[in-house]
Amino acid sequence: MTSVTTPKPAINQLESNTPIVDFRNVSMRFDQHQVLKNITFRVMHGETRIILGPAGVGKSVLMKLANGLMEADSGNILIFAKSLHGMTDAEMFEMRSHVGMVFQESALFDSLNVEDNVAYRLNEEGVDLDETHRRVVEALKFVELEKAILKFPSELSGGMRRRASIARAIINKPDLILYDSPTGGLDPITSTTIVELLVKQRDVSQTTSLVVTHRLQDAFTMATHRYNAAAGHMEKARVAEY
Repeated sequence: MTSVTTPKPAINQLESNTPIVDFRNVSMRFDQHQVLKNITFRVMHGETRIILGPAGVGKSVLMKLANGLMEADSGNILIFAKSLHGMTDAEMFEMRSHVGMVFQESALFDSLNVEDNVAYRLNEEGVDLDETHRRVVEALKFVELEKAILKFPSELSGGMRRRASIARAIINKPDLILYDSPTGGLDPITSTTIVELLVKQRDVSQTTSLVVTHRLQDAFTMATHRYNAAAGHMEKARVAEY
């Protein structure tokens, strides 16, 4: 098993009690439709927070707000203790360099193979080609997709595309991962496999994560299971008796 470790820069500068994600009375509407109203929550370092809700209630909007892809109508959003409101393009780019995002429906580039999809951010940053390939292989091994490195998205199953999307999100060893409905549209068996990858990333790499989903079963599994690195699989966590 290959583990992907969490990097140092962004969060090491924060106090231990400072939230990684901090939504403060955030509201958002489109025309006359109120999508989010006075949303307030925090995600602390090393924590995985799951937000449940049915389709159409604004979960994807919330994730785009957290990544600075949209701006809220009111309230404030702090990522790594820095307000997204009024950030310059350079500041936003720096913030996103510490964030990995798994988009709904994977959002892979159809014209690029798995390696180039996963390496996209590293290529944008001008990372050395040999180093990029090494890190792509490491990320693909973590999600157990290394044998598909030269395949194109059209050649992958839904679950494999989601794995590639997760590999792309962890390639730069982020301090925060945003999962936008990571099991949406997948069958129950494949969904469980993807949830196991989320649990693995949480327990092996201890990356702070925010997950939005409509599947109660996903949230329940993540809350009641842990990843056994020695055995190489997810298992039900033991609950201490008092």
